[in-house]
Amino acid sequence: MLGLLTGLVSVCFQVALVYGESARNQAIGLAHHYPDIGPWVVMATVLSALALSAGLVFRFAPEAAASGVPHVKMVMQGYRTFRWLRVLTVKFISTLIGGSVGFMVGRGGPMLHIGAAVGQGVSDLWPDPTVKQQSVMVAAGGGAGLAATFNAPLAGLAFAFEELGLRGAPAGLFAAAIACFSADMVCRWGLGQGPFFHITLSQAPPLNGLVAFVPLGVLAGLFGGLFNKALLAGQKLLRLPAGLRWLWWWVLAVLVAAVAWWLPDLLGGGQHFINSLFAGKALEVDTLAVFFVIRFVVTVGSSCSGAAAGIFMPSLALGALLGLAVGGIVQTLFPGLGIAPAAFAAAGMAAFFTGAIKRPLTAMMLVMEMTGSYRLVLPLFVACFSAHIMADWLRIVPIYEALMQQALRQGSGAISRHDRF
Repeated sequence: MLGLLTGLVSVCFQVALVYGESARNQAIGLAHHYPDIGPWVVMATVLSALALSAGLVFRFAPEAAASGVPHVKMVMQGYRTFRWLRVLTVKFISTLIGGSVGFMVGRGGPMLHIGAAVGQGVSDLWPDPTVKQQSVMVAAGGGAGLAATFNAPLAGLAFAFEELGLRGAPAGLFAAAIACFSADMVCRWGLGQGPFFHITLSQAPPLNGLVAFVPLGVLAGLFGGLFNKALLAGQKLLRLPAGLRWLWWWVLAVLVAAVAWWLPDLLGGGQHFINSLFAGKALEVDTLAVFFVIRFVVTVGSSCSGAAAGIFMPSLALGALLGLAVGGIVQTLFPGLGIAPAAFAAAGMAAFFTGAIKRPLTAMMLVMEMTGSYRLVLPLFVACFSAHIMADWLRIVPIYEALMQQALRQGSGAISRHDRF
C-alpha cells in the first residue's frame, strides 16, 4: 500500500513538473518577442514565484524547506515529529512553483520527503497495529519516493539504509524493498519504462583506461566538498530578517532571470540538459567550466532560498559537467584511450554526488539505474571511491548529516507532538 500510494503521488508530481517546465519555456519564448520589457517581466515573475514558494514554507511548514532529508533523519532519530499532511501539501506546491519558474531545484529530495510523509500518514491512519512502526514506514516511504523519482528502486533502498538509518529486523528492510519496487512499478506504468537518462555505450571502458577516472574522482571530491560547504554556509540566508530576506530574494531572482533570458537550457533540475550532453551535444572545456560555475552558484542559491528544493538532480548535473570537462582534457592528452565522453559524464555524476553526500553505494546504484548501463560499474567504482577518499581527507561531513546537526543546534523546525497534521 505504501509503495502504491507513493508511486501515484510521484506520477502526479512529475507530470505537474513537466507541464510547469513546458509553460516556462513557452513564456520565455514569448518574452523574447518583446525585448524592451521581456527581461523585466521575467524577473518580476521569478521574484513573485520565489516569494510565493518560500512564503508558503515559512508560513505553513518551515520543516519543508530545501530537500527535507534532514527533517526525515530527525524524525527517524526521534528529534522531531512529522506533520505529514502539511509537509506533503506544502512540499508539493512549493517545489512545483520553484521548478516551473526555473530555479535549479531537484525533484528527488522533495519526493523523498513526500514519500516519507506518506509513510507517516499510513503509520498514523492504518487500523492494523502491526503497521504502526513509525521509523520503518517513514524510511520505507522516503526510499520509495526516491525510487519512484528516478526509476531506481535499488538506489532508493540503498539510500534508506545508508542515509536514513534503516536498521534492525529483516522485516524492516523487506518492507522498504517492497515499497521501493512497488513505487517504481507504478511510475513505470504511469510514465514509461525507459531509463531516466538516455546513454549509449557500445562497450565498457577498457581496463587500462580506468586510471583516467581517478583524477575525475579527486576533482569531484574536491568540488563536491566545496558544494557541501557552500550549502552549509548558505543556511545563514534563511535566518535573515524580513527586509534583508527580500533583498536576498531579489538578488537570486536577478540571477535566475538572467539565466532564463540568455541560457534557458540551464534552468531547472538538469535532466533535459544532461540528456542533451549524453546525446552528443558538443561543448568546449571553457564553456563547460562557465556552465558549471553558473549552475553551482544558482543551485546553492536556490537551495538556500527557503523554498522546497532538492539537490539530487542539480548535483548530478554539476557532476556531468565536471566529468565531460575532465574527459575532454584526458582525451586531448591521451587520445588513444578511446573512452566515450558519456562514460566520463556518468562517472562524474556519481563521483560529485559522493563528494557532497558521501554515500558511494547510493551514488553508484543511482547512476547505473538511471542510465540503464551496467557497463559503467568499474569506472563508477574508481571515481566514487576516489571522490570519497578526497572528501574524507578534506574532513567533509555528509551534507544531510551536517544540515541535521546544524538544525538541531539552532532548534529550527521543532514542532509540538500534539501538532501532527
